[in-house]
Amino acid sequence: MQWMEVVKLRIAEKNPESIEKEVVKLIKELGNNGNMKDIKLYRNAVVDNDLSVHLLWETDNVEPQGSATGLCLVHVLKEYGLISHSVWVERI
Repeated sequence: MQWMEVVKLRIAEKNPESIEKEVVKLIKELGNNGNMKDIKLYRNAVVDNDLSVHLLWETDNVEPQGSATGLCLVHVLKEYGLISHSVWVERI
């Protein structure tokens, strides 16, 4: 089954570029973890302080509360601003 975790971060600091560099470093450290197919970082086209990390998974079961990797990412990123964490299941 394919599913995705989305971790959105609204950076509280005035210099989002420095935080973005830290997030990129963290993502590279996470790498491809087990059943994770891919990990991507997106920046909002309008709001410079908004980042979104997408973790793409292929596992037998969906983890509705999020993966250990996703929850760890949330824990680390919450020091930089507001966090939203959700899990999405592929339908087609």
